[in-house]
Amino acid sequence: MLQLQDSKGVVLLEEVEPAIRARDLRVSYGERYVLRGVDFEVAWGEFLIVFGANGAGKTTLMRLLATLQRPNKGSVHVAGVDVWERPSAVRGLIGVVTHQTLLYDNLTVRENLKFYCKMYHIVDADSRIDTLLQAVGLEDYATRRTRILSHGMQKRLALARSLLHNPPILLLDEPDSGLDHEAQIRLATLLKSEVSQGNRTVVMTTHNLERGLALGDRVMILANGRIVYQEYKSALNLATFRDTYEQFTGDRL
Repeated sequence: MLQLQDSKGVVLLEEVEPAIRARDLRVSYGERYVLRGVDFEVAWGEFLIVFGANGAGKTTLMRLLATLQRPNKGSVHVAGVDVWERPSAVRGLIGVVTHQTLLYDNLTVRENLKFYCKMYHIVDADSRIDTLLQAVGLEDYATRRTRILSHGMQKRLALARSLLHNPPILLLDEPDSGLDHEAQIRLATLLKSEVSQGNRTVVMTTHNLERGLALGDRVMILANGRIVYQEYKSALNLATFRDTYEQFTGDRL
């Protein structure tokens, strides 16, 4: 059973298939269409990588899944829960890393994580914080103000924040952007560990084809607001997929 907490109290739901279901998602800003009828599903325990050129609609899609934005049309269900009818319940199931870190600049690294521990009613918060700070390589920066951290360190802290409540679903929008090589390796190692230990479902956008194919079970390409390609990693190799990506997007990575 999955235990969700919303404003009406604890709600118990059976683990249903799929983890995420999106139907006919459409987003436009005036005459500019960002998403044009996006349909897909993500199974429990699956690691989906979303590729696409800048402006393809990746960030908008992730914001919809994360309850941060409403579409003009369409629906998203997480564990069978409607994202916009019961967003507080869905937020108990997801950990989110976006281009905005959702951190407080004037708080220290540890204070930020303690704040979110209180929000998620986490028992033994100090132990959980210590574990995650070590996992993301920030244990020596726990008393530093967040505003003085580099962009890469803030991204690592945001990842720790997203994992605090041990969510079954992670939504990661380019979590590797701004990270140096060592931090990218640490991120990949952490994600592999988190997925293997907790049967965690992950949807992640990235521009790095090599890293995406190394981490994901399935890949999806967005172009001009539409899903133009989907395939399981087992059927791909880097060389042919690079050509496929360029064919659909006109972008060479």
